[in-house]
Amino acid sequence: MKIFVRGEKIRTSELKNRLANVSCEWTIIDDTNLSNFDLQLFDIIFDLDFDEHPAQLKYYAGLKNKPVFLSAVKIQLAAATYEYGRKPECLLFGLNALPGFINRTTAEVSLYQRENESALKATMAALSLEYYLVTDRVGMVTPRILFMIINEACYTLQEGTASVADIDTAMKLGTNYPFGPLEWADKIGIKHVYETLEALYLDTREERYKICSLLKTKYLKGESFYS
Repeated sequence: MKIFVRGEKIRTSELKNRLANVSCEWTIIDDTNLSNFDLQLFDIIFDLDFDEHPAQLKYYAGLKNKPVFLSAVKIQLAAATYEYGRKPECLLFGLNALPGFINRTTAEVSLYQRENESALKATMAALSLEYYLVTDRVGMVTPRILFMIINEACYTLQEGTASVADIDTAMKLGTNYPFGPLEWADKIGIKHVYETLEALYLDTREERYKICSLLKTKYLKGESFYS
């Protein structure tokens, strides 16, 4: 099986680790020009940075019946294909490919076309990946819930109610989370948390996704909570 992967190192390494037990030949690139590759030669394609570069769809759309997994948390597959202007011929699947989510036991996946569900099932079986299917919406499910919690933790910190360490300790003890929300934000990347919440707010206009000013400041300054 030949697998083509495009994305930043932290995510491509996570995917390779997740598929360590699958017999395959890897081609892994970062931002290299995709026009240099004949993508028809590969069995499965992953674009783990698609959220940041949705115009890359032009390279994948014409790959008839080929499984293509795109990181689709900050952007809806339907929105990306609408902007592209034509119905893709590939088997288009969305994947929660934010850092820290790829290497989980169960993948979070969405479909562009419901009729491709059986093809998704076969592809995931070939990759020995368990998955659960979510609706093609901005934020998917896990990021949508977790990032709201992170945002609320930022309001608590901003108000001076508790320190970073206190907030994280309280959440780990009270909910049995593996990380506190602010620790989690650093591990995922504040950039991804902020940009996903921003996309959610623009998509829904719901107040619960309105970004705390402290989180926005951290994003703009490129800061983390534990630096």
